[in-house]
Amino acid sequence: MKFLMSAVIWVCGTILTALHYYACLFFNIILSPFDKQKKIVHAQGFWWADAFIGINPYWNLTVTGLENIDHKKTYVIVANHQSLGDIVVAYKMRMQFKWVAKESLLKIPFIGGCLVLGKHICVTRGDFGSIKRIYREAAQWLRKGMSVLFFPEGTRSDTDEISKFQNGAFKLAIKEKKPILPISISGTREAIPKGDWIFKTKVFGKLKVLPAIDTSNLETKDFTVLRDRVYTELQKAAL
Repeated sequence: MKFLMSAVIWVCGTILTALHYYACLFFNIILSPFDKQKKIVHAQGFWWADAFIGINPYWNLTVTGLENIDHKKTYVIVANHQSLGDIVVAYKMRMQFKWVAKESLLKIPFIGGCLVLGKHICVTRGDFGSIKRIYREAAQWLRKGMSVLFFPEGTRSDTDEISKFQNGAFKLAIKEKKPILPISISGTREAIPKGDWIFKTKVFGKLKVLPAIDTSNLETKDFTVLRDRVYTELQKAAL
């Protein structure tokens, strides 16, 4: 039964992701002159995430803290990173943002295409020039009123402990005087079977939006204090 159910889930998930891509392509073409920030393209991820989670009886997701999002504000969004499932879960926030994503995701069928069509920011790991470029791009989006989402661990954590945060997102938030919006994600590590494709156990995932942290009175030298505060709050939220 689990074999058959898992096969159905993967087939349906692939079809949904393909539909997501073609919806993004359609709106990218017809609205290109009017939707410069690709907001309509990005919003296709909202129904995709609902459907992707809804078809999987092994997934149970709880979303809290949405009242902490002010859709009139621009944020540097900071989230811990557990798996590829974080991409699906983050769309449940129903807010506009640009991903800072690994360039390797561009190779994933349909998902890579959606990243390109949505004008998200892709980084090549280990390439210093690429890293400098993504922060320039992120700053440009923030100045246009578009939030940017970072996974400051740099890669997925293999344990329940959040890995050490990189500094860039926090320096950027202070420089651009944008509030940090911390996002706690849990349960997604087990959501996609590692080294297997068969879903075996019920997974209870959580997405929690924490209160935003103001940076308007901070100086660049304060980035470590800001970084450590966000890290601590996300650690507490995961308990």
